[in-house]
Amino acid sequence: MRRLIGPVVSFLGAFLVAVALFAQFYMSTALLKTPLDVDEIIAVDGTAQVPDAKGNVQETPVLAWSVYHVDTTLSDSKVVSFQNSQCLVKDIGNPTGCVSSDDPQDRLLSATTDNYATDRRTAESLNDPKYVPAGSVPHSGVINKWPFLAEKKTYTYWDDSLQKGVQATYAGTDKLDGHEVYVYDVQVPKTEMDVAEGVKGYYTDDKQLYVDQLTGSVVNQVEHQVRTDLDGNPVIDLHIQFTDAQVKKLIDEARTADGQLTLIRKIVPIVGYVVGIPLFLVGFLLTRRSRRSPSSTTTT
Repeated sequence: MRRLIGPVVSFLGAFLVAVALFAQFYMSTALLKTPLDVDEIIAVDGTAQVPDAKGNVQETPVLAWSVYHVDTTLSDSKVVSFQNSQCLVKDIGNPTGCVSSDDPQDRLLSATTDNYATDRRTAESLNDPKYVPAGSVPHSGVINKWPFLAEKKTYTYWDDSLQKGVQATYAGTDKLDGHEVYVYDVQVPKTEMDVAEGVKGYYTDDKQLYVDQLTGSVVNQVEHQVRTDLDGNPVIDLHIQFTDAQVKKLIDEARTADGQLTLIRKIVPIVGYVVGIPLFLVGFLLTRRSRRSPSSTTTT
């Protein structure tokens, strides 16, 4: 029975080291991929100054929803294809979702849809036609999330209004509900574009995105967007950000994901090496000793 102790201890040690190696060199990267079961609604609120029928500017509370859904038929092990719809409405009569264009209270301010694909690791947009529906607008940069293990650098970020990539500059760290995040700043200078259907004008945007460093998830977004016509008359002056409840939900999800990834990427390898290597050596020595014991006894 004693002869079995050494091999068993060695096997246990070798097993723990193998688990550590597997976690460090395979699982630590294999898990850093955007999941294919994303089906999420991001809630936003704030205020908007918009002209009424007489051209008088009125401030009104607003609500917005951004819906993200993965098209699994166009996604694979490396690329995820998203369907996205966004809606901005006046917060009148407690709307619980988007309203129609012929809403009797005239609450709809904007409604858009988009299709795009991103690399599941880097979050960078891809324009291969096999991953997006025909006729989709080509995208550039990151869109709905940052890459896993986000860096303190400038990223190209997709501006849906301009339909092109702009710079998102690393601006430092912050804490939301005690959770540290990276902050990226987007500044779009006064740019001529269609500011409404059939209306030429100018667009500016001042946006801060709060990103969980490990998962790359955007846990808050604060934005000040201004649109005017070519004469400088206001079309909309918008101040919005994720709702408090939305931020809390996203931070809780980020904490959970961070904990799971940290367990696999750091804790399991450390425990495997610290416990497994000594166990293997002890088992090896016990095995050698047990093999020498019979010959020593016989010689005596």
